Amino acid sequence: MVRATQNRSNLPIQRILDRILQLQTINRYEHLHLASALLANQRLTPEERRQINQIFDYIQTGQIKLVDEGFSPT
Repeated sequence: MVRATQNRSNLPIQRILDRILQLQTINRYEHLHLASALLANQRLTPEERRQINQIFDYIQTGQIKLVDEGFSPT
């Protein structure tokens, strides 16, 4: 039962990861959300952690573009 709740709470993260990797863009809100998930020691699977780190690496190398559109912190 607890496991199902944890998987459901990570579903938005996986959707964000899938979208970023597919479109090769990330907006500032998504960047903040992923960074917060890592820093808050949120329960992420090892695969989600790997993908988040990969996305941050791709941003640094220019393979994923950081865009301002869609920034909505509320």
